[in-house]
Amino acid sequence: MSNTSNFQNAFQKARSQSLVGPNVIPKALPFLGGGLVLTALGTYGGLSVLTNSPNLFVTTFWGALILELILFFAVRGVAEKANNSVALPLLVTYSLLSGYTLAGIVSLALSTQGVGIEGIGIAALGCGVTFIAARQIGSNLGDEDGLALTQTVQLGIIALLVVLVAQLLLGFFGIYTPTWLEIGISGLGVLLFCGAAVVDFYILPRTYRDEQYLSAALSMYLTYINLFIFILRLLIAFNRD
Repeated sequence: MSNTSNFQNAFQKARSQSLVGPNVIPKALPFLGGGLVLTALGTYGGLSVLTNSPNLFVTTFWGALILELILFFAVRGVAEKANNSVALPLLVTYSLLSGYTLAGIVSLALSTQGVGIEGIGIAALGCGVTFIAARQIGSNLGDEDGLALTQTVQLGIIALLVVLVAQLLLGFFGIYTPTWLEIGISGLGVLLFCGAAVVDFYILPRTYRDEQYLSAALSMYLTYINLFIFILRLLIAFNRD
């Protein structure tokens, strides 16, 4: 959910600007793809640890999550200064850690009857289809529609974050989300991050210069990772006993 702050930052910069980085997205796409591949490798490593030593995974998960959050702000700050030689290794590490922390929900999906590896494939395919559609729609948005959609998605993600924090806190007290509500939350997450994918193609060329391609890659990476997570959550909720 770290791209909530990315949206706020990008929206403020883009409100009164025309295109400042017409080539920033084409430059960012190879790094987006590389980051997703590294995330898959990190997830595979996390699944191996979880299978062979569950207690070790629980311990390292929290350390990885904290380090991941620290790296997010570090990568964003360095990448926005276009210091790409420093930002790139940080982004590589961030992608691997992100994959490691994803191992929990991927493991749950694999063990849920009716989801399994097919469900993970569906989630990945959903992200790919969203990318194709979002590129076509977002690249052709007018300024009025683009800014309105950006603000709507930003507010929606903030509201979703509040709901997720409340859900987490209630879980600590043994109060768990009923299936119908989990389906609603997950469905809303899928909808919002599909919207975020469209917004990326509108707002990133108006926010980042061409040499800030790693900032654009980070923003898009967060969109598709979160979309993948919410599709998986939705599939798991539909198949919950």
